[in-house]
Amino acid sequence: MKQRIIVMGGGVIGLASAFELASRGYEVAVLETGRCGGQASGAAAGMLAPYSENLESPDEFFRLCLESLQLYPAWQARVKEVSGCPFEYTESGSLYIVYHEADMLALESRRLWQREYGSSAAILEGDALFAREPQLSRQVRAALWTPEESHVYAPDYVKALEEGCRRLGVVIVEELAELEWVEQDGAVQVKARDGRVFLGDQLLVCTGAWAGKMSEQLGIVVPIRPIRGQICAYHTDGFAEPLHHMVFSSQGYLVQKESGPLVCGASEDMAGFDSSVTERGINRLMEWNKKMMPALAGETPFHRWAGLRPATQDGAPLIGRLADHPNVVLAAGHYRNGILLSPVTAKLAADIMDGGELPGWTGAFRPDRFGTVSTIA
Repeated sequence: MKQRIIVMGGGVIGLASAFELASRGYEVAVLETGRCGGQASGAAAGMLAPYSENLESPDEFFRLCLESLQLYPAWQARVKEVSGCPFEYTESGSLYIVYHEADMLALESRRLWQREYGSSAAILEGDALFAREPQLSRQVRAALWTPEESHVYAPDYVKALEEGCRRLGVVIVEELAELEWVEQDGAVQVKARDGRVFLGDQLLVCTGAWAGKMSEQLGIVVPIRPIRGQICAYHTDGFAEPLHHMVFSSQGYLVQKESGPLVCGASEDMAGFDSSVTERGINRLMEWNKKMMPALAGETPFHRWAGLRPATQDGAPLIGRLADHPNVVLAAGHYRNGILLSPVTAKLAADIMDGGELPGWTGAFRPDRFGTVSTIA
């Protein structure tokens, strides 16, 4: 008899994990209180950029991100094949730009350690830089070019994951409003507000920013809080040419989508579970993005949106089985890297369900690393 897995949470982590679990022969149900991909997942810019996002030195979190980047070519092809849904996956490479001579040493330091981890990064200056990316401001001093990085169009990717899950036989139940998990005789039971009850052999918790509300029940400290990320997008029809790379700076990023929009992000703040868009947040983006790309001066975004990013206390996700609840696995707290980390998290979650041993370095993400509720009390 197939083992039944209940996945709480229909964001990109929950859907990716369900997709992988169903591919391995599990009977899977995804339970979502709202709509699948309705929070951080569908609002993401879809960058797959572990080198550009890591400004210091490599650690276990960087290794996790890098492994996921390396999984992406085969992973995205499999999702497309199973789902029958195309989505944009662009191996554009990236440019991390700096404006001052004083930043050159740090840029060179990053280039050196990144090359030790598979990057063919190079520093571009002057004509070589502007020939590769003509739309950049001439105030840019130099850029670290990383050819290995890429991006996806997140809304279509999440839809493809959802359709892929359905085609693999995953039961997806949305608009459940509220869910309550109960352990019963070595199994799991999840009750919905409307009275429906879902039974399973194991539970995978992928509730993102809401996972922190389960600390007491899980028996561990889950220091996940929502960080509001605001993003905007521009039409680029009238531009001489589009951006050819993802462009990062210390203030944010610009990502050109093949479907047309130029995505600019992200302005972040702590606003609880409020995902509304603010003028202050979008104006901040508009102010600095024209310094990166002068063609944006005077342009008005045609679309503005926000999502809630699940941030942990140390910035790394919680992935692992709970010692005191052996039929419960937690995979949450991916902050701004949910899209990037979806393949590797799905793999790790499925490996755990299979009863396999994870590599020792993944202990950095163990879910009980912040202590137990009883210890804190």
